[in-house]
Amino acid sequence: MLPTSTDVLVVGAGPTGLATALTLARRGAEVTLLDQVAAPPVTSRAAVVHAYTLEVLDRIGAAAPLVAQGVRAPRFTVRDRDRVLLAVPFHELPSRFPYALLVSQAVTEKVLTDQLADLGVRVRRPCRLTGLSHTADGVRAQVDGAELRARYLVGADGLHSTVRQAAGIGFTGPSDEESFVLADVRVQSVLPRDEAALFLARPGPLVWAPLPDGVVRIVAAVPTAPAEPDAAYLQALLDERGPRRRPDLVTEVLWGSRFRVRHRIADTFRAGPVLLAGDAGHVHSPAGGQGMNLGICDAVALGTALADVLDGGPETALDGYDARQRPMAEDVLSFAAGLTRLATASPARRPARDVLLRLIGGVPQVRRRIALRLSGLSHREPAPS
Repeated sequence: MLPTSTDVLVVGAGPTGLATALTLARRGAEVTLLDQVAAPPVTSRAAVVHAYTLEVLDRIGAAAPLVAQGVRAPRFTVRDRDRVLLAVPFHELPSRFPYALLVSQAVTEKVLTDQLADLGVRVRRPCRLTGLSHTADGVRAQVDGAELRARYLVGADGLHSTVRQAAGIGFTGPSDEESFVLADVRVQSVLPRDEAALFLARPGPLVWAPLPDGVVRIVAAVPTAPAEPDAAYLQALLDERGPRRRPDLVTEVLWGSRFRVRHRIADTFRAGPVLLAGDAGHVHSPAGGQGMNLGICDAVALGTALADVLDGGPETALDGYDARQRPMAEDVLSFAAGLTRLATASPARRPARDVLLRLIGGVPQVRRRIALRLSGLSHREPAPS
């Protein structure tokens, strides 16, 4: 049974909502976490956790159990079939986590869920937010016909956020839509099993990323993706975009799907006691694996700001959340769009693009800058002097 009141109501129990709730619970705040689906998804979906995100998760005690279940990738390569155009050295990152962690989103969610359970917080499912209104001291939320009062409400409920729409927050961006296919497969391959790769090919980009237990994640931009890609379809993608001299062979498809994305950002991340985090506030291309990572960084920043206010701090901490995270989201959207343009360059521009990548790949300072950007460490706040 739902409580009738709470300090913070979090709507959406993906990585963003879970990390928000965990941050609050570790600070002793009363938090209620809802999700409209009856059970958490078991598919992998987002599959990379970057170094800065691991540093952020470490603040709430969630990095170590996650690292224990993932594949550490000390470098990331950009390839044209058999040629490596650029190698990004994550192993040189100035971090306790000098790698990209390749791990299923389902595992990330389970780690966060288990840690919440240890603190006595469970996800309430299935519960649907049907309306909200502002009150003198917070919000009144309608959840499946019941009323729940909260001092603050966090929308972590994704692209089609009910919270964002109910709060009247605009969600703007270009109308262009990108189509992608993704799948978890087993393959016979000579590619390194501790390295993610981006293949730049004439038909479009393809990401090849190893996951635990010999699984490989494939993501590719395609004009029209099938709802459930089969082995023949995925084999054709690898044949036209992946290694040529010693091609991959798909031996099993574990799971496959499709998705479409647009580049959008909320007009604000705060409307009084209502706040947005993750895909509810920003969506963009999967290029660079930035989406879930940015959402988790939103979550811990927001959870920390809310806990500070609940502990008697000034409300301006919540304005500070919007002031820091929204420009960060704009920067990530711009970066992801740039990567997408690079990957989908026209045939006439591809030779120049490839030469440029090989040239900058020979400059250590540039490789380091790219590693910092991809890892999210370029967003790390300077240590106080």
